[in-house]
Amino acid sequence: MSRLNRTDRPYDLVLFGATGFVGTLTARYLAAHAPKDLRWAIAGRDERRLEELRDRLPGGADAGMLRADVNEPATLRALAEHARVVATTVGPYVLHGAELVAACADTGADYLDLTGEPEFVDLMYVRHDARARETGARLVHACGFDSVPHDLGAYFTVRQLPEGVPLTVDGYVTADAAFSGGTLASALNQMARGRQMLGAARERVRYEPRLPGRRVTAPTGVPRFAGEVGAWALPLPTIDPQIVRRSARALERYGPDFRYRHYAAVRRLPVALGSVAAVGALTAAAQLPPVRRRLSDRLRPGDGPSAQKRAKSWFRVRFVGEGGGRRVFTEVAGGDPGYDETAKMFAEAALSLAFDDLPPTAGQVTTAEAMGDALTERLRAAGITFRVAAER
Repeated sequence: MSRLNRTDRPYDLVLFGATGFVGTLTARYLAAHAPKDLRWAIAGRDERRLEELRDRLPGGADAGMLRADVNEPATLRALAEHARVVATTVGPYVLHGAELVAACADTGADYLDLTGEPEFVDLMYVRHDARARETGARLVHACGFDSVPHDLGAYFTVRQLPEGVPLTVDGYVTADAAFSGGTLASALNQMARGRQMLGAARERVRYEPRLPGRRVTAPTGVPRFAGEVGAWALPLPTIDPQIVRRSARALERYGPDFRYRHYAAVRRLPVALGSVAAVGALTAAAQLPPVRRRLSDRLRPGDGPSAQKRAKSWFRVRFVGEGGGRRVFTEVAGGDPGYDETAKMFAEAALSLAFDDLPPTAGQVTTAEAMGDALTERLRAAGITFRVAAER
């Protein structure tokens, strides 16, 4: 089922979870920047809050409104049937997201989310990739700071290197930002599900096709001082390297033998050591339900950093790519990563799926695989930097 077969649906785009913290930022971005002919709607379970949000949006009267609830699968099915593209901010996704993915896969609606939960992504691949390929639905996970800058940044870096040769790319993340209650809840929930996450990953391996004649890896790496960026490199236990690896599996442009490693870049050794200790302590605390609940209660879903704090926040991801006798340094950078820029990435990804002339893909795909060049150019036009810093 192509996009042309779905033009009779009432909406080009439906934003589910629009009244949440990131959902509201995304709705505001769409209202301010979307093309005038966009047919779109906001969706959620509380009609009063949806009406209040619509009244506050610039030109908000042009947005439709749909009631949908994760506990009522029939409403999610109806939502999917009304949209060409469904964008959802409702997490933790492993707890609240599966029914909507199923509805989109079954009805041929394109789907995208903001998950950083590997378990959820693997489960959705096993359960719904095959059906989505039949209907033409594109299921695109991790369309915010997890993992757009890293996925598209690695893709951008690979494009600067020779074709048909073994390639390596290392990504180094630096950021100054706060996080919301929804992000904290998702992170704590994922930390507490190590066994389930490993089981889902193993199940996925059983279904993924092999890569004859090619090899793609994303090893964890070890802490080290990275002279190429002048900082201590700490392996980041996020979904990002898995997303980059899946893009590399899907696209032959990454070469016959591709390796990606993902790090946080920290200038000072004491800060690096403190960061490792803090992550370890938080992971340990997340294993205890009473402690996990207490931590979650300190920052509830829907709460988040102020506009003033977000205005001072920023991120930078530096990449070092090598292959074919060439070494290239690239950079992806922007403002507040978790919220303002995530809303921008999320909205532009949804618009790209709805309107851009994209490669023919279906099933569970990544941002690089489904939207690569088109989304990169959209984000550049929206103020996120993609640049080559140096070549050797």
